[in-house]
Amino acid sequence: VQLQASGGGLVQPGGSLRLSCAVSGRTFQRRAMGWFRQAAGKEREFVAAINWNGESTWYRDSVKGRFTVSRGDAKNTVHLQMSRLQPEDTAVYYCAADHAWTRDTWYNGRVDYWGQGTQVTVSS
Repeated sequence: VQLQASGGGLVQPGGSLRLSCAVSGRTFQRRAMGWFRQAAGKEREFVAAINWNGESTWYRDSVKGRFTVSRGDAKNTVHLQMSRLQPEDTAVYYCAADHAWTRDTWYNGRVDYWGQGTQVTVSS
């Protein structure tokens, strides 16, 4: 199983970016998927997650109203639309997947599958 993230880059404060993550190697439709991030010198933190059918989502408080997590039609992809980006959003963003849909699993990062990170830098 591989999770491949893409879409990071450099953006000015107030700008937008869209991250995508595709899963390969196994049928993955019934897995929750989501995103974490890790800023330099800080611990990794939960950002957003979406359940397997896309009907339930969770967000960390600081990104609510600015970020939107969604799934692709094939359910083996997940996207993170990030708007009104701020310098404090600068981090390496990681996609993740797990069969469990519990707050403990996602808010505490207890997921089974991780992708490689993609750098998001918000700077003028």
